[in-house]
Order: sequence, then C-alpha cells, then structure tokens
Amino acid sequence: MAHRNGRFDCSRYPRFDCFTGRDKHYTGILLQRATIVLTLFFIPVALIWVYAEPRFVALGQDKSLSRDSAMFLTHLIPGGLGYIYFEILNAGLNYWFVKFSRFGVMGAPLATGIGYWLSFFGLLAYACFVEGHECWNGWNRRCLENLLAFSRLGFLRFVHLGTEFWAFEIVALGAGRLGPLPLASQSVLMTADQVLVTIPFGIGVATSIRVGGLLGLRDKAAAIRSVRTAIFLTIGVATSVMILLIASRSRFAAIFTPDETVISYTAGVLPWVALFQIFDGFNGSCGGSLRGMGKQNVGATINALSYYVVALPLGTWMAFSGWELSGLWIGQTVGMILVAGLELAAILSSNWDDEIKKAFQRIGA
Repeated sequence: MAHRNGRFDCSRYPRFDCFTGRDKHYTGILLQRATIVLTLFFIPVALIWVYAEPRFVALGQDKSLSRDSAMFLTHLIPGGLGYIYFEILNAGLNYWFVKFSRFGVMGAPLATGIGYWLSFFGLLAYACFVEGHECWNGWNRRCLENLLAFSRLGFLRFVHLGTEFWAFEIVALGAGRLGPLPLASQSVLMTADQVLVTIPFGIGVATSIRVGGLLGLRDKAAAIRSVRTAIFLTIGVATSVMILLIASRSRFAAIFTPDETVISYTAGVLPWVALFQIFDGFNGSCGGSLRGMGKQNVGATINALSYYVVALPLGTWMAFSGWELSGLWIGQTVGMILVAGLELAAILSSNWDDEIKKAFQRIGA
C-alpha cells in the first residue's frame, strides 16, 4: 500500500502544477512516466511477497500464520498492478469469492485483484470518453525523460508514507510479543485507526491537490489560505473524533468483539489513541501541504527521524517496562507530535514566491 500510494502521489502533485499551467498534454506524459516507474518498482515488491514466509518467521510470528500470510500475498500478485494503478472497494466480489466459490479464503485476494483492474479500466474509460481526454495526446517519447528524477520524487513520497505504515506494523509485532490479549486489543485499535486515518489522509490529499494547483496558477495568497483552512479543518474534525473515542471507550471494542477481557483492556489504551488523532490530523493537513509544494524530502526526513529515532524506541521501552500496549501508543503519539510540529514549522518557514518558482522548475516551464 505504501508503495502504491507513494508512487501514485509522486505523479499527482506535478500533474496539478501542469494542469493549471499552459501545457495540459504534459499531464498525460507524466501519467505515462508514472505508469513505467510504478510497474518497475512493483517487481521487487512482488518478490518480497513471494518470499515473505521466512521473514515473518524471523520476526517471531507463528509458522502457520506466516505460511498462510505468504500464500495470501502470493495470490495477490496478479492483481497487484491494478492495485497500484487505482483502488476500489471490493466488498461484493470478496463476499462472492469467499462464500460461494471453491477458492475460499484465497478467493479474497483474487477478488481484490479483479476489482482493482475493473476500477482501473473504468477510470481509464471515464478519462477517455467523459472528462480528461484533453490531457492525452498519444504516447510520447518524452515520458522516458527524467525517469531518475521522477523516481527520486516517488521514492521520497514512498518513504514519507511508508515510514508511518511500517511503524504501525512494528507496533503490531511488538503487541504480539506482549501476549494474546494486547495483540487482540491492537487488532481492534489498528482496524479503528485505519478507518479514522482516512479523514486526515483525505484532507491531506485535497490540500496537496489544491496547493499544487494554486502554485501552478501563481496564486500565492490562495495557496496560503488553503493551507490554513486545511489546518483548522483537521483541528475541528480530529477534536470531534477524540471526544467520540474517549466518550465511548468503555464499550468501543464491543463493535469488533464480544470478549469482555479485550473490551476492558482496549478501554484502558483508547485515551492515548484518542490523543493520537489530534496530531495525526495535523500530519494530514501539513503533510499534504508539503507534498503540494513538492517537499516530499522534508516529510520523509521528518517521519523517519520522528518514528525510528524517537517513537519506536520510546514505545518499545515503555511497553516492556510495564506499560504494555499503552506504552507502544504513547510512543506513537509522541512521534506524531514531533511530526506535526516539524511539518508545521517547515510550512511556516517557507518562502511562497520561491515555491511558485520551484513548481514551474519541476515541470520544466
């Protein structure tokens, strides 16, 4: 997921500079370039999926679970490129494949792959016949130019997004080391957080699109206004989410499990998860602003330092010093506070006239 989102996002922000500029056909060339880079980078990802079992075992996971997980990832490979090109909800297909086909559980990754390809071709048809065709002027050799620079931009976005995803996977592995109860509680919290994170992530995507487009229009005032609006919006939304989580903490986990032990244990961790949402909201808007400004390198550096120098070491130490799962989430919260603060500082210290110049340099205008 980090690979797909990172590579896809790396093509998104230059495109909006181009789309609001004079050369709309260059947007189509960027799409071609992104397709080439995405496909090449999927090859090592597929190899990692195929040979995932020994890695899971080396990380201390159950052998049977490691084998099934590796098999699941291997079955997901045929649909991987469709997943990279676009994403879609596949509830209907998944239900049919798992419930009625002979594939059983392994039908889920196959259904997911089919859904991704259907979504990709549907989006392609929309662009060709409804809206967006003005950006396409046929395949052009220019799509092979600047592949290295384009890949660098994508890699930085990949690191920016991936460092956060990987940190949470490491937290899940740490929870597994703490025992079955913390692991069950972490499964509940991770599922909830993956739903909740779509709110700041969506705001971040909208912010990056808006900021990138306004830089392409040379509208400094509107770009600054968009950043401020996004920050205040995320504060309001994240505060509402925090209040909701704290108010419902005593029975929140009952949405996912009837086990009273898990429900009670999760209630003790939820206040830290709720506090985390405030700063994750900041990260969504500020991170989106930085991506719209083409500063993926800044976001990647901030995430890497905050999570792997501060959050994970602190959380691991606290977890195995008696705080258990709460310690892991305290570490993540401290890391997110650092991410939000440093990203906000990077935005406030930006020279917006220079950012407009850099936006046009990125598209070669």
